[in-house]
Amino acid sequence: MKVFKFGGASVKNADAIRNMCNIINNYSKDKLVVVISAMGKTTNALEAVIAAKLNNRNFEEDIEAIHNYHRKICLELFEANDHIFTTIAAVFNDLRHELNQDFNYNQLYDQVVSKGELISTKIIAAYLNKKNCHTEWLDAREYIRTDNNFREGRVDWRLTEELIRHDIAQKAEENILVTQGFIGRSKNNFTITLGREGSDFTAAIFGYCLSADSVTVWKDVPGILNADPKVIPDAILFDELPYKEAAEMTYYGASVIHPKTIKPLANKGIPLHVRSFDQPDKPGTIIHDCKLETLPPTIIIKNEQCLVSFKVIDYTFINEENLSLIFKSLSEIDMKINIMQNSAISFSIVVDYEFNKVERLLDSLKSHFEIRYNTGLKLITVKNYAQEILNKYRTDQRILLEQISRNNYRALIAP
Repeated sequence: MKVFKFGGASVKNADAIRNMCNIINNYSKDKLVVVISAMGKTTNALEAVIAAKLNNRNFEEDIEAIHNYHRKICLELFEANDHIFTTIAAVFNDLRHELNQDFNYNQLYDQVVSKGELISTKIIAAYLNKKNCHTEWLDAREYIRTDNNFREGRVDWRLTEELIRHDIAQKAEENILVTQGFIGRSKNNFTITLGREGSDFTAAIFGYCLSADSVTVWKDVPGILNADPKVIPDAILFDELPYKEAAEMTYYGASVIHPKTIKPLANKGIPLHVRSFDQPDKPGTIIHDCKLETLPPTIIIKNEQCLVSFKVIDYTFINEENLSLIFKSLSEIDMKINIMQNSAISFSIVVDYEFNKVERLLDSLKSHFEIRYNTGLKLITVKNYAQEILNKYRTDQRILLEQISRNNYRALIAP
């Protein structure tokens, strides 16, 4: 059993879908579960629809633009009278229905944004069948069950594994299985998303529950590189990486793999391949249980960072009680700390800048601390750094916060 995952860039237009289907066809003799994201920038477009609704703007033109985008792709792949046009029109009718419900923002987000994956998988399953690749469309929500935490659903692993094991392996004996990334179903029977860019994680869930031979993530890059080639042209491709190294890279902000992907696969020793859909004959990078004597420095840059500093009001020291208050608020707001540092009377954290979450954090703690924050910052992490690289990033930079450990260098830089 193999699990494949294709992201939005790999299905952004008709040519990309043909290419993806050719890759799948090359593995048609294998038992395959194929996890697919929304096409192109559809998720962003659906987020814009939600914003329009919440700002009492007419969103019908936005919906029609998304519909036309998918309709145009279908016209290049199918005959004009194909049933697929009726199928996707029904999903857009469901979308309009969801937008008329009285949901809070997070609940509305999950019901609306999830439509992108439903549309893309219906189109691709229909096209694979048209090309004589026997394919069955599966609703991932019937298998991946979560709690009621909208936008960041926590997987009920026991129930999910039971449901997947019950019939997926048997279905895969007869057909290629196409399903959605990013989505599951809550205990209250609502659609729940697993976190932005969560389709990698979906592939890992299926891989884990099926004890798959491997999981392959098909990307628009040749594999995992030690830096963003758009920023550092001479970036190096890793042929292989240990699970631990890859997990740390995702924690620090490397964007090739979703942070939750590694753990379930590592727990069962399932290798994760990262390969290029533009060069499907190349092996890419394999993440597995291996030991490497040396690794080149890995440079990870996160933009749009926010430095928040808490200072005690009554001139006492930062102690465990103060820290407990801060961490409790961060947990309730679901904010992840990217870096932290403290002195005797202050505690500073660096987080991804999300205006609403930062405002909630300030409101919850302003009676306990004097709080200041800076935005528009850049966090640089250099794993396995060499001295010459460290010198490069410490020269001519306005560094607001810096940490150096045995293997890693991290600096928060102001513009």
